[in-house]
Amino acid sequence: MATRSQRPYLLRALFDWIVDSELTPYLLVAATDPSVVVPEQYVNDGKIVLNVSPSAVRDLVFGDDLVFFDGRFAGTPFAVEVPVGSVLAIYAKETGEGMMFDAETSDEADSSADSESARSEKSARSEKRDRSEQQEDRADRKPGKGPHLKIIK
Repeated sequence: MATRSQRPYLLRALFDWIVDSELTPYLLVAATDPSVVVPEQYVNDGKIVLNVSPSAVRDLVFGDDLVFFDGRFAGTPFAVEVPVGSVLAIYAKETGEGMMFDAETSDEADSSADSESARSEKSARSEKRDRSEQQEDRADRKPGKGPHLKIIK
């Protein structure tokens, strides 16, 4: 029986603890894995630091295989996808408290691109994004001559 990785559970718990402490959660990510989707211009020495505070990102999900969210980099929207095995640390910006993780090799980690759970997480994210875009489209429409109430005395 294969054991499940503790990393996604620890990431979720530490994220909650950092946010509940009113601090800013940061992720340190090894960006050398080709399945990591981040803006390349912000990668330094094969790593990137991501602010994942609720005020900085939208639709953040810590899945069993992937961490993904919609963020902005220099004002430009970007959909970030990070395999859980590529997360090297989660910590509070203000205090540095958090946890470091060993880098997982491809043999140790499930290949997130081939994993059924990763595919379902991506599908759920896509559906959520489609619903969000539909809501934005409805909000952008100008009100027309629709139903209205009339006061009768």
